[in-house]
Amino acid sequence: IVAPAGVALYRVGGRKEIPGVRTYLALDGGMGDNIRPALYGARYAALAADHASAPAAETVTLAGRFCESGDIIARDVELPHLQPGDLVAIPRAGAYCLPMASNYNLVPRPAAVLVDGGQARLLQRRETLDDLLARDLPLGGAGQA
Repeated sequence: IVAPAGVALYRVGGRKEIPGVRTYLALDGGMGDNIRPALYGARYAALAADHASAPAAETVTLAGRFCESGDIIARDVELPHLQPGDLVAIPRAGAYCLPMASNYNLVPRPAAVLVDGGQARLLQRRETLDDLLARDLPLGGAGQA
């Protein structure tokens, strides 16, 4: 049994307008938490979570946080004019975002929340820097493999 699943939420961190070419919205996530667009060309719609009733005002490309040309969450989506701090929702992001997420560039993975019947429940907390460093051993022979 399969069905559309998952909504990814991102916060806009910045805008980059290249006149006559494209407008990018830089998000606080990307290929570390959703590798599907870069890995096999998954395509997404996007919604302005903070401005759900606002009409589309521009065509933008949603860029991930990583310094990689392939870190694009969605290309040429119609959204209201968004500013840093606004939330973008990616509906039908897929059930595989969570198990495919990585610590690419040593970035902590986001939290996962289940929403059912209007009730939200934390499934996985956001990773911390301590989580990322927990497996690291000191240099100089003090650690063991």
